[in-house]
Amino acid sequence: MKNSERIIYGTLLTIIAFVLATIAGRIIKLNIDFLPYSFVTHTTMLILSIGLICGLKKHVKYNMAWPKFKKTLKPILFGFLAAVIVNAFMIALTKGLGGEVESHFAFDMMTPLQVFLFIFIYASVTEEVLFRGFLQNILKPLKDKGVKIFKRHISVPVIIGAIVFGLAHLILITSGANTFFIVRTLVFTFSLGLIAGYYQEKYDNNAYAIIVHMGGNFMGLIAALLMTLTP
Repeated sequence: MKNSERIIYGTLLTIIAFVLATIAGRIIKLNIDFLPYSFVTHTTMLILSIGLICGLKKHVKYNMAWPKFKKTLKPILFGFLAAVIVNAFMIALTKGLGGEVESHFAFDMMTPLQVFLFIFIYASVTEEVLFRGFLQNILKPLKDKGVKIFKRHISVPVIIGAIVFGLAHLILITSGANTFFIVRTLVFTFSLGLIAGYYQEKYDNNAYAIIVHMGGNFMGLIAALLMTLTP
């Protein structure tokens, strides 16, 4: 497969999988109170991602292995710092421009336990298997091309994976979220995608991308816990 075909087919198949998963989440209702609506979306996304990885295994070199603890500290830290720094900057910018600062609507619908299980863990796994596990890996032959950021090589597959991951969150438009929240989310997810992609490529292991994603979602878990303490 030519590199240009990898970019076209990889991006297109990723978008199709994401859209189908989103549609499934809107249509299929499990009527189980503990399972949030996103459970069907993320489960469908995981199934489709595994199908793409297995169906295109000739072109997708997927690796998943349990990481060494010492090597997980930096990915977790940078994922968390990305969430803190980007959100703090964007919130300050939003207030400076007179906009309304919104929190993610999921926090109003889920308990801290649900946030922990279905956002911190499950969403981190399913989204990374699709955007880094499938998309970034199918683009792996392009990894020698890229740019330098803080003396780090950020490859074309990492950049494309981060862009597609960020733009996928434009789906928030359908939730009625304001423009400031959507822009903040796009900037954050793109930044998180760069870090997740960098560490996956560095260790050739999808587990590191998942760990970075969990680090980024950790702030959301803290916010959910704090909301339960607020009268």
